[in-house]
Amino acid sequence: MTTMNLKKNILLCFSCMVLLTACQPSEKNRITVATAANMQFAMKALAKDFSEKTGIACELVIGSSGKLTAQIREGAPYDVFVAADMKYPEAVYRDGLALFPPKIYARGKLVLWAAGEITPSTDRLTAPETTHIALANPKNAPYGTAAVEILKHYSLWNKVKDKVVYGESIAQTNHFITSGAAGVGFTAMSVVLSPEMQGKGKWAEIDPESYTPIAQGVVVIRRENTDTLNAERFYDYLFSPEAREVLKDFGYLVNE
Repeated sequence: MTTMNLKKNILLCFSCMVLLTACQPSEKNRITVATAANMQFAMKALAKDFSEKTGIACELVIGSSGKLTAQIREGAPYDVFVAADMKYPEAVYRDGLALFPPKIYARGKLVLWAAGEITPSTDRLTAPETTHIALANPKNAPYGTAAVEILKHYSLWNKVKDKVVYGESIAQTNHFITSGAAGVGFTAMSVVLSPEMQGKGKWAEIDPESYTPIAQGVVVIRRENTDTLNAERFYDYLFSPEAREVLKDFGYLVNE
């Protein structure tokens, strides 16, 4: 290869690198959103819409609200915390880790979901053929707390507690159900209404009077030496009419 051709190849490679870099969102145009697992599918739709409108990319970190709170306390570089209830973002704010108090963005609903063809019901939970019931760990996941409330409301907890298997989050609970490891389980309505899960198994909505309303909260995380403008834009977007329509499509209650 001649010196001239070598120079041309180096210049071409450099040009390609510059072009590739230009096509990637810069760190200034990227935020990290820590998201409760019940919001996993809805948040994908919300993040996509927000990015298309603003050019700000959203990296999603999915987990239980309790686990995400612990990570924030340890200094995880999250910009926004979208939780499954108000308890955890309130704790983050009390610790001085949020810019302002949490605000309710939606209220979630619980369903009973089974991977088979039989529509699940609370009556079936005590049946001998129901050997495992999946729910999110109440220690970390508000939807798990609500599931235990439901079982106690119907006087079923003492009858079925030995059948219960705990997922560390709604996401793991969903895996137990869809894989058949648990014949039935409690999950968020947003999961069964998502495009990824629609048509998989049967589900039934739980009477909302049987559990404490799941008021879900959001906060912007206080980060040293980091501009929070884009995070605040996402926070504002979450309360916009466009975002509320997305949340409604996934079964969440807004404005109630």
